[in-house]
Amino acid sequence: MTDQTSTKPYLIRALYEWCTDNGLTPYLAVSVNEHTRVPRAHVRNGEIVLNISALASHRLQLTNTEVSFTARFSGMAEEIWVPIAQVTAIYAKETGHGMAFEVSKPPAELVVVEGSAEDEADSQQVDPPPPPKPPTKTGPGGRPTLRRVK
Repeated sequence: MTDQTSTKPYLIRALYEWCTDNGLTPYLAVSVNEHTRVPRAHVRNGEIVLNISALASHRLQLTNTEVSFTARFSGMAEEIWVPIAQVTAIYAKETGHGMAFEVSKPPAELVVVEGSAEDEADSQQVDPPPPPKPPTKTGPGGRPTLRRVK
């Protein structure tokens, strides 16, 4: 069997066309990593949502390997480049109809933290302690007991 092209870029293009044909605004959700070129100031929790409508983007290209276009962020023109593998969803802003995709995330210890060297030192990934367990009453044999409240 030969390697087949992923259906993901075809589905993204189809949903983009469906949005524009119906007068809806297509939004692209992206999982940001070292391979994506997006304005980092607008990234939240490792993700960014991009308006890819004809009014918001210029020179939009939806290829089998990437999404690229120029858009304005805070008045500045930015070149956007996103590998298809990093697209997590495409949907219509007005209705929420669209499609989500799985994106493999790197292990927590490999996540790149945005910011300066001081920020990186302060933002070490530390798991929060588990919540305390509620006290339980135990009866004979260590089994939990129920207490009736009137």
